[in-house]
Parts: sequence; C-alpha cells; structure tokens
Amino acid sequence: MTTDLYPAARDLLAKLVSFDTTSRGSNLPLIEWVEGYLDGLGAPHRRVPNADGTKSNLMATLGPSVEGGAVLSGHTDVVPVDGQPWSTDPFGLVEKDGRLYGRGTCDMKGFLALALAAAPELAKTARKPVHLAFSYDEEIGCLGAPHMIEVIRRELPAPAVVVVGEPTNMEAVNGHKGIATFHVTVTGREAHSSQPHQGVSAVMEAVKLMGSLNALAKRLEAEADPASPFTPRWPTLTIGMVHGGTAHNIIARECRFVFDVRSPGPKTPQEIVAGFIAEAQAMDAALKARAPEAGVAVELKTDVPPFMPERDGAAEAFARRMAGDNGPPRVVAFAAEAGQFQQAGFSTVICGPGSIDQAHQPDEYVEVSQMQRGAAFMRRLIEWASEG
Repeated sequence: MTTDLYPAARDLLAKLVSFDTTSRGSNLPLIEWVEGYLDGLGAPHRRVPNADGTKSNLMATLGPSVEGGAVLSGHTDVVPVDGQPWSTDPFGLVEKDGRLYGRGTCDMKGFLALALAAAPELAKTARKPVHLAFSYDEEIGCLGAPHMIEVIRRELPAPAVVVVGEPTNMEAVNGHKGIATFHVTVTGREAHSSQPHQGVSAVMEAVKLMGSLNALAKRLEAEADPASPFTPRWPTLTIGMVHGGTAHNIIARECRFVFDVRSPGPKTPQEIVAGFIAEAQAMDAALKARAPEAGVAVELKTDVPPFMPERDGAAEAFARRMAGDNGPPRVVAFAAEAGQFQQAGFSTVICGPGSIDQAHQPDEYVEVSQMQRGAAFMRRLIEWASEG
C-alpha cells in the first residue's frame, strides 16, 4: 500500500508559505529550515550562495550519486504583496473551496512542497538519484540559478533530465520566451518651473523615450508571426516602473523607468530595441549639449534566454510519463529558469501545479486538485527512481 503524498505536501506548503521570501529580502530562514528537514532524512545538501551570503541556492541529492538522475528545480523567492488587497494573510496558508491561498502557493512553493514530500521515500528507496535544486531571485531576473546550474554541470554526475516546476497545470511545457530588462535613467537640470528655458526636464525627455517604446510595442504586435505558438504571438514590450521629479514646480532633474522585452526568438531583445538604443544615444548627446551634467543611460539588467522545444526531448517525455500527459506540445509566454538549464546542456521541461493566471495576484492560490495531481506525479517519480 502506497502513501498519499498530498497531506504531507500540504503541511510542507504551509511551512514554506510562512517564510516571507520576497525577493528584496533574504531567503536564508527558509533555506535553513529545509536543510534541517533534509538532515532528518540523512540527505546530503549544499548551499550555493550569492556574493555577500545574504541569499542562497540549495542543492540536495536523494539516492546514489550516479549519472542518469532527475533534477527537480524551483525558486524559493516570491513577488511582493505591497498594496495588494488580500482577503487572507498572504504568509499563512488558508484552505477554502478547494483552493490553498497564500503568497507563493502557485508560484512556486507548491512544487517545492511536493518535491520535499517525496524526499523521505526517495532517501530510502531511490536507486537513481533525484536532485533538488532550489534557487533564489528568480522573480527579479533569474539571477541565482546560473551559479547553481554551473555547479550541477561541473560537479554532479550528469542528470538525464531537469524538471522546472513552474505552474503549468501539471502539463508538460517545452518552450518559453526569453526576457531582458532595461533600466533607463534620464538626467536633466533643475530650475524653477516658470523658467523651463534655464533647465532640462528629465521627465519631459523621458516621456519621449517612453512614447518610442510604446510605438515599438504596437509595431511588434502588428508584425506578429501568425504561426507563432505563443500567446501572445509577438515579442512583448512593457514599461513596468516610472519614477521622476521632485515637485510640480521644479524642473525635474531625474527620471528613471524600467521596461522589459519578452521574445520567443529568433531576434534577441537587444536586436529588437536596437533602434531605441540609438535614439537614446542621440538624446544623450543632445542633452549634454544643453547641460553637461544631463544625459541618458540605458543599462541591461537581466537577460534570460528563451527555452526552445527539443526534438524528441528526453525531459518532456519523462514529464509526460510522470504526469500522465498525452496532450499537444505547449509553450508559455512567461520566462523561467528552464532556458538557463537548457543553455547549460541539460534536457529540460517545465511542469508544475497551478496556473500562471493565479501567480503574482492578490489572494494567490493553487487548486487542491492540482496539488493532488502533483502528488501523483511524485508517486510515479518515486517508482521510477526505485527501478533497477
């Protein structure tokens, strides 16, 4: 008789949600708790920290350290809840009407909980290794995973497949768009607002650049490839943050904004915004001619590669077997760490509980039925790992 993994996964999810791992803070309390859990199983683990040690990836191996295993990967950080109208405590798991509410339940602590629920049996019975790979700072540009992926590539016996457990309704996904984020800083010269000829308004100049980006976004939509499998089909461009000015009666000295480009390829985000970069450079020269301290700076902050469908992909076949999935090929518009694993040479698939439609929202939730499907996935994975 086999044990249903869902009750354990639910309890583990409640514990994981209780840690506020918003990306602006540290994930170390959660990492330390998971390390203690793994110590109780006798499972070897190691950290791969960031430069100053305030955050860390966590790797663990369940079963023998041999080639041909599976990696279960997920990020520990979550997006902020600031200003969102939650009706429950975002860091306390609440079950209601067949749903589990809490920040990160869907994106993506539900998958982490499922992996940890399977860990006790895997530690006892696995004859093929299952590696856990928990990352930091995925939500702000997939910053943590590359360091861990390099350690996996360099030091672990080669795994056969990588499963990234982003929310896909427990269906195999074989492609995602890449994402690049750009930070733009426009610097002007302050003056009284009644004397605009004596100053340079950073806000007024930034508006011109944002207008160009808005026009580019519309052009990308108009030029969408009708054969693209993505929804939406085109490379998307959005301005997500704008900060500028001091007061209504002061010519603004600085305006900063952030935009991202999500591209399925073949064009890279840098190629897509090449015209905008040229415009920003021309504006930089023109502003400096009016005021030496003025100008425009564009900085590429993050650049996550797209995840491309693999021909006869081993990981996709593996996930379909574990999930009982016979559906058509699928891709997603959101970016994830799958492209980074693939870029490092690993056969990769995305498959996890919940829907991206619930991610980053107030009252984020994962359906209980999704966690139960995930528990069935992990049960099959335990059987696979125990095979001779």
